[in-house]
Amino acid sequence: MTSTSNPRDLRAELESLTTEAFRPELAEIDQLPTLDIARLMNGEDASVPAAVASQLPQVAAAIDAIAERMARGGRLIYAGAGTAGRLGVLDASECPPTFNTEPDQVVGLIAGGPEAMVTSIEGAEDSAELARADLDALALTPADTVVGISASGRTPYAIGAVEHARRQGALTIGLSCNPGSALAAAAEHGIEIVVGPELLTGSTRLKAGTAQKLVLNMLSTITMIRLGKTYGNLMVDVRASNDKLRARSRRIVALATGAADAEIERALTEAGGEVKTAILILLADVDVPTAAGLLSRTDGHLRAALKTAGG
Repeated sequence: MTSTSNPRDLRAELESLTTEAFRPELAEIDQLPTLDIARLMNGEDASVPAAVASQLPQVAAAIDAIAERMARGGRLIYAGAGTAGRLGVLDASECPPTFNTEPDQVVGLIAGGPEAMVTSIEGAEDSAELARADLDALALTPADTVVGISASGRTPYAIGAVEHARRQGALTIGLSCNPGSALAAAAEHGIEIVVGPELLTGSTRLKAGTAQKLVLNMLSTITMIRLGKTYGNLMVDVRASNDKLRARSRRIVALATGAADAEIERALTEAGGEVKTAILILLADVDVPTAAGLLSRTDGHLRAALKTAGG
């Protein structure tokens, strides 16, 4: 898909989008006291979770499909432009420290590349060809998932990414904030979080951005739960890369096992800081090689490893 070349056609297209609608009742918002504007904005934001809730069946179906592929070694790849692209990069960048994923397991692509995280790259969002090139650099496989993200649901970069990925046999998901979007139509799984017109006309970094962030949180977090990256609601695959995360690792082992501090320190030291292994050492009363073997046989699912250890 290419961008609409005629400015009048593009204007008409934008005016048809829910996210671009003008709200005359807010035309004098700049005349209001600051507290009143804050209350208005807060009220707008409060409507977002309900819009997300209406699409939970679609979100859950997409997550199950992602998890099935990632369990086979596939990757989760986000692709978007502007705010949508930045949200995808943010979600991807938080997976390694939170879930101990490899850097290439969850990837965020933004139109225009890394520079676009902090500055606007002229014309990047209008290029489906750029999306294809960015995906080709990753050497897509059928085990991969590509999530196109676009508030309008018409961004050529996001649609181009989904269309190209689908041709390569990858799983495709389209996340937008307008009903009947081209992005959702292009993907196998369409998720349309219709949050309505923005407080500032067309500023989709507001409600639409919040909605996209909530859904991306779900896609990555619940997928990782399905992949055994958690034990209950504990982040047992956390990567202890700084003092805060090392302290969190100790606390997670304590919550999971109820062991004394000295035992926790011993287990974590023996396990090389790996929280899952330390928990298994303490709860199953096994040594490091045995714990590692159990986790390997159960694809890293701690609960399954504990059940196996218990016979």
